[in-house]
Amino acid sequence: MDFVMKQALGGATKDMGKMLGGDEEKDPDAQKKEEERQEALRQQEEERKQKHIRMEAEREKVRQQIRDKYGLKKKEEKEAEEKAAMEAPIEGSLTRPKKAIPAGCGDDEEEEEESILDTVLKYLPGPLQDMFKK
Repeated sequence: MDFVMKQALGGATKDMGKMLGGDEEKDPDAQKKEEERQEALRQQEEERKQKHIRMEAEREKVRQQIRDKYGLKKKEEKEAEEKAAMEAPIEGSLTRPKKAIPAGCGDDEEEEEESILDTVLKYLPGPLQDMFKK
């Protein structure tokens, strides 16, 4: 009967002690194997990243060839041009900023009166010009 029990359990009798909380066998090279495994994972990850960078560079090269062929611009360039166009004052626009109004056009009424008076004085005869200037 013992023979049959040993055959049924096989090598499980050795593991019974571990299951019940006995001491585990420690592999002396376990630490070294774990470090090698971690290094291999890091190396694989680095290779994957390098491959991705190379592929992306090739894709960008093809994209640039297409842009050159059809005269297209990059999205960033388009956005920069649109932003510059929005900032530039548009001639004759009703919504342009006040500081963009050229000098001599607009708010200073005294300047307009002086310029009109000077214009009228130019067409008057000499003695009348002297009277108005005094």
